[in-house]
Amino acid sequence: MDKIAKDVGDIQSRLLDHRPVLQGEIRYFVREFEEKRGFRECRLLENLNKMVAETNEQVLPKCTECMQDNLCDIFTRLEAANHMTQRIQQRELEAQNSTHLQEYMERRREDWEEFLKEQTRLKEEVDEEHAKAVGRLSTQYSEMKKDLAKFSHF
Repeated sequence: MDKIAKDVGDIQSRLLDHRPVLQGEIRYFVREFEEKRGFRECRLLENLNKMVAETNEQVLPKCTECMQDNLCDIFTRLEAANHMTQRIQQRELEAQNSTHLQEYMERRREDWEEFLKEQTRLKEEVDEEHAKAVGRLSTQYSEMKKDLAKFSHF
């Protein structure tokens, strides 16, 4: 009876339990997937390796050389600009410290203010003369209109 129960259990597990078969199929699928994927990734990694090697051998030396050339030029220009700014700062400092120059600047400022006042006065005189001339001309033209009106009746 035990043998029969055991045989019936084995038959039932073979008919209804598909785990070993499924596990085998899953292992086969995973192995195939990894092989195909592995080859694709290997090709991709090989291409990347070639690109990196090409960059290291060809592009990197060119870029380094170009950078060195340009950096030297930029450095000399920067030194020249720095020297020029230092000279300008030194001149300004000397100019500010110089009392003679400050007196000269103050005198020039006063002269400028006087010049502006004189220009304002002259402008006012010209405006007055212009207003008088406009008044004279309008008087003259009105008299001429009156005279013309007298002659037009004939």
